[in-house]
Amino acid sequence: MLPIWCLVALVCTGLCTPGDAALHGPAFETVKQWNLLSYNFPWDYPTSNKDFYNPENIVATGLEVGHDRIFIATPRLFSGVPATLSAIPRGSVGDSPTLQAFPSWSHHRAGTNEYNCSDIGLVSVYRIRIDSCNRLWALDAGVSRSLEDFEITCPPKILVYDLHTDQVVRRIDFPQEVIRGESLYTNLVVDETTSRPENHCDDVFVYITDTVAPGIVVYDSGKDLTWRLSHPAMYPDPDFAESSILEHRFTLMDGVVGLAFDPEAALLYFQPLATDRLFSVSTSALRSGPLPFGKDLPVKLVGRKSSQGIGLAVAPRGGTVFYSPLSETAVASWNPRTNEHSILAQDQEKIQFAADLRTPDRDGTALYVLTSKFHRFFLKNLDASEFNTRILRIDGVIQPSAPARLQSAPHYHRFASSGLGYQPLSGAFYESPSTVGSSAYKPLPSRPIPSSHGAKTYASFVQNFYTKQPQPYSYESVPVIDKSKPINPFFMLNSGEKTFPPPHVPRPQFGLNGEIFIPKVNQHFNDFNGLRYAKSVRSNHTVALK
Repeated sequence: MLPIWCLVALVCTGLCTPGDAALHGPAFETVKQWNLLSYNFPWDYPTSNKDFYNPENIVATGLEVGHDRIFIATPRLFSGVPATLSAIPRGSVGDSPTLQAFPSWSHHRAGTNEYNCSDIGLVSVYRIRIDSCNRLWALDAGVSRSLEDFEITCPPKILVYDLHTDQVVRRIDFPQEVIRGESLYTNLVVDETTSRPENHCDDVFVYITDTVAPGIVVYDSGKDLTWRLSHPAMYPDPDFAESSILEHRFTLMDGVVGLAFDPEAALLYFQPLATDRLFSVSTSALRSGPLPFGKDLPVKLVGRKSSQGIGLAVAPRGGTVFYSPLSETAVASWNPRTNEHSILAQDQEKIQFAADLRTPDRDGTALYVLTSKFHRFFLKNLDASEFNTRILRIDGVIQPSAPARLQSAPHYHRFASSGLGYQPLSGAFYESPSTVGSSAYKPLPSRPIPSSHGAKTYASFVQNFYTKQPQPYSYESVPVIDKSKPINPFFMLNSGEKTFPPPHVPRPQFGLNGEIFIPKVNQHFNDFNGLRYAKSVRSNHTVALK
């Protein structure tokens, strides 16, 4: 019996085009790598106290690429995390650069238990994002030692930093109505699709994941209003509580944490850690405010992956979804508009736990991947002599931004390039521009996603299964899978979306290449003591089938 990663590799060798294989795919480089993370400690920091600094407890979960710096979030999963948000110069040379506490050590007093919740500072940051106004949004969960004793140090909040001055320009405190007893805010998306340049990104919408008390919190920054939405799809699935990475297995029942935004289609993609499924919801539904009693959020099931995953991203142009299934130690892509699948990179050592994926316009056509051996930190069997944290870069996977001559076109939007020259991180030091260009903005019109192409020769079990259910449990049909093309084993997706089935509807089981495992009890036969009788035969003429 081959391990799953071997099986996937063999399938790829036989089915994928040469461009899909890691060796022949896009340029794949290691930007930075660390054995253990260290900091630019002030002279009086108590580094000898493991409660205040324990490098074997510091796990990077968030990444953002700025014009001149790379930002790294290291939440307080365990004790001994000095700074929860740091930066390194983007043009630094060599491995294991020292992390510089951002913006200064005065914002990280929670590391030595000296923090007051009314102070301007940070407790535990999982993800950060930079908007088009060159401002860094830092989501502070406010929870210390979330994987130990889950101490709620302070209420969650967002601090917005102006990266020209590194000063806080806005603090967002969440009302108690959107906070639960065990809320853990872990990820955010800044939606600027209806933001106007004259408002300097103060009129955006922010979508925030609550992982432990599963839900999505929506913040309207223009009106300073917040509401909370939830759905069964945001909860962990007990069947996928245990994850497997190479020879290591670990159990973690995390709800919704992966989050990515397609600004062209106005779709928010999300996934819990403990599931093999990917979901989507329209941003118009999220922006509509709290749901009336008895009304469900219109969540759609996009498809199933080959294993659990946490990192998720969408290209700012073209709608390609990037993801990283844990068991396959790889990064792959899927485009819902063309149903194209690709394996971008596969490496058992470098890609073990992809915590964050980024597609910054500040670096042309590249996808950045933050990987760690989180499972080894979690299982307390870390090898400090190995590289345990990496920043990877896969070039040439994002569509180039529109030329400058198209910036006045009716549908041009603010996510297009500002005309800055981008170079790989391995190149010379990148000088930060004095200003970030902006252009006239008009909201994107709604665009239907093209349906699947190719002959409809294969009747999908998913389609047949749901359409044959008795009313009122029927669901919209699914575009038929085109079996004339090989299906990438990493992502068993059809080229469309389907309503998320309720719990009382059994879920179909998928095989490696999209085939269906027939249920134990066939719907067309009566099963009794191992004998099978066709339902269409009258009961008094029933004969046992061989």
